[in-house]
Amino acid sequence: MDVSLIFSSFAQVFSPVTLLYTFIGAAGGILIGSIPGLTATMGIALLVPFTYGLDFIQGVAMLLGIFCGGMYGGSIAAILIHTPGTPAAAATVLDGYPMGQKGEPGRALSISLFSSFCGGIIGALVMTFLSPTISKMALRFGPAEFFALAIFGLSVIVSISGKSIVKGLISACFGLLIGTVGMDKTCAYLRFFKFPGFYDGIPFIPALIGLFAISEVIANFEHLLKSSPVKKLADDGRISNPVLKYLRSVISNVLPKKDDLKRILPHIFKGGLIGTFIGSIPGAGGDIAAFVSYSEAKRSSKRPEEFGKGSPEGIAAAECANNGCSGGAMIPMLALGVPGDSNTAVLMGAFIMHGFQPGPMMYVEHLDIVYSVFGALLAANLAFIVIGAFGVNLFSKVISVERYLLIPCILVLSLVGAYSINQSMFDVYFAIVMGVVGYLLQKYEFSLSPILLALILGPMCESNIRRYMQIVDGNFIQIFTRPICLVFFALALISLFTAVLNHRKIEKREREQMQ
Repeated sequence: MDVSLIFSSFAQVFSPVTLLYTFIGAAGGILIGSIPGLTATMGIALLVPFTYGLDFIQGVAMLLGIFCGGMYGGSIAAILIHTPGTPAAAATVLDGYPMGQKGEPGRALSISLFSSFCGGIIGALVMTFLSPTISKMALRFGPAEFFALAIFGLSVIVSISGKSIVKGLISACFGLLIGTVGMDKTCAYLRFFKFPGFYDGIPFIPALIGLFAISEVIANFEHLLKSSPVKKLADDGRISNPVLKYLRSVISNVLPKKDDLKRILPHIFKGGLIGTFIGSIPGAGGDIAAFVSYSEAKRSSKRPEEFGKGSPEGIAAAECANNGCSGGAMIPMLALGVPGDSNTAVLMGAFIMHGFQPGPMMYVEHLDIVYSVFGALLAANLAFIVIGAFGVNLFSKVISVERYLLIPCILVLSLVGAYSINQSMFDVYFAIVMGVVGYLLQKYEFSLSPILLALILGPMCESNIRRYMQIVDGNFIQIFTRPICLVFFALALISLFTAVLNHRKIEKREREQMQ
């Protein structure tokens, strides 16, 4: 490794002009990520043409700022309005929103900000020093390995099922069922509903918005009808700080409280590595990594009964993992020329537009550019933590708005977000239907997260097992001869076993407290 080349490449990235573009991208990414339905991918795609007139490093720095800022921005909506701003923030809802409702939105946002930054830095460092090695491992993933990974991901459902495992499994089965809607990817046969909007399957973003945002709007509207006078949502008291204390509060926003920091640090380290590894597998993403990391945090926690009720460990594990994916997803793109997710697919287009073809030859012909990208990713993470630290108090104010003002705003943002994906009113109507379904399920204490995870992993599981069965002429037993598959199957069994034990432990503690 050429140390002098690394320093010269990093110096180019950390120049004032390049940092300015990075901060602009990070600010835009946070804004886009915090609005339900608008993803970092959309932001990157919109700004790629504007980078054509810029120096390559400046353009990539701005796009990476959007990428990293958008990953963190998704947690803002998840914590404040029960709606993941991006799919990768879906696991953050589980503990981020309950903590906000307990009157601690600032605390939740600070934990999310710090964890996101640590996860991004871990991913960037692993990408810098281990990208060729990890990319070779990612090449070993075929249909069988992706199927095993999906099975492992589905085993997490038990951990996120809430009070009742049975109801959680019913929710997951519902998600798997609606995940089969649409054109069969293998036989090109249209299954179930023959509406044009369902040809490509269930619209995922509108489903996410409906299940979490619109269902919450309906629940809050019902609460307004039943209660009087109108009350404000919980407030943690930090949002009314005097101006003279503002800078002090900004500094305190970067680091969580000492007790929280002690609890979350082990999960941050694990979550960052989990996110980087899963992100480096082409086709996997931050949403899968976040749920896997969340399940691992709950399994290893000394206080699993707090998960789902505002646990700082749950927020940290989810946010660290989905931001770790930003560095992980860059690994196969740079080393193999294979994008790790939709964000890096658009970034790869920007590389090609500027005359650089990602792949193994990048490390031979353009090593200075590779190191500059490494530095740009580190700068992007530094940019969003600075902007996020100044914004935590401002973001927290959302939760103090009167319900009768906040609910219409959330509804409008949700419907606009659902429409913006495909510019289709069908998606808006579908989001409303899913909102009603989500409201009814929550009313009868069915967890919504298993539905979302099943929608993510169900199609992945089905398509890969069918591809594998075609390869081996229907001999499923051969999958047990593949080492990576065996590892994932073993992890799935361990995950299920420990989740059931944790559930029993939680029930026992609750019975003891009632007595």
